[in-house]
Amino acid sequence: MSTAAPQPGNPAPPPTAAPASTPAAQPRPPEAPPKKELRIISHCSLFYWWPVWAVGFIMFLITAINGEHMVTVPPKTTAVKGGFADEKGIKHDAYVLPEKAEIPMDREHPQNPQQPRLWMSSNKNLGVLFVTVLLLVIVITNIPMRGLWSVIVIVCIVSLAIIFALLEWWETILHYLSFLDIRINAAGYLVISLVLFTMWLIVMLLFDRQIYIVFTAGQMRVRQEIGDAETAYDTAGMTVQKQRSDLFRHWILGLGSGDLIVKTAGAHPVEIHLPNVLFIGRKVAEIEEMLRSKQVVSGARQG
Repeated sequence: MSTAAPQPGNPAPPPTAAPASTPAAQPRPPEAPPKKELRIISHCSLFYWWPVWAVGFIMFLITAINGEHMVTVPPKTTAVKGGFADEKGIKHDAYVLPEKAEIPMDREHPQNPQQPRLWMSSNKNLGVLFVTVLLLVIVITNIPMRGLWSVIVIVCIVSLAIIFALLEWWETILHYLSFLDIRINAAGYLVISLVLFTMWLIVMLLFDRQIYIVFTAGQMRVRQEIGDAETAYDTAGMTVQKQRSDLFRHWILGLGSGDLIVKTAGAHPVEIHLPNVLFIGRKVAEIEEMLRSKQVVSGARQG
């Protein structure tokens, strides 16, 4: 084969560069799924006191909105119908203080008598209801009634209610209860509820989160005391059980809470109790699903 010689005056064409080879794209390894973690938190008994501060705030609002005031008077003060006439000659009811008794003077204006300023409702049922809720919460949170005892208490209450109705005793009982007069001013409701709510919130968001069980695939970490170190256990052969037999504490005050019992397997089995776990039914189902999925993955690897 002959190659044409370049003509004079025409430069030779530059040699053509061979195209560079493009490296084949390597497939990226699949990303590992995020490690699923389920944290179970144990709450102290103060969690069940939420009805006290909730009712207290409601009573405070009712007392403040009504705007009625409380006045303290010395002994032997008498109420007089139309005992006071104003500048227009209109008569008003008044309380007449005994001899030598005086109305306290205002601190900011010592020349003027002190005007009523403390809010208190004239409805005595507010104080009775608040004290009733307080006493019931104290009894329920300190006297556990599990299993059959809860049923016995409910049966006794219903039976007594029916017996009193058949004997027509309810009218007499309510008549004597009408003399029960408990009154708390607005500041009393507010201080009790605010302090209790603050303590409840601090314990729920800070201290209770220091006692927990963390479930991951194949492992369980436990902390049973505040400031204590975590203890790890293998989930192989582990059993999980919920205990929600206290009707009043777990269902009425706890809104579906319960106690969690975990039993480990192995040569030295350990039984761990985690009381007062919120939404115990849903969380136990998630734990069991996690344990089942771990078993399936382990079986697939062995196969």
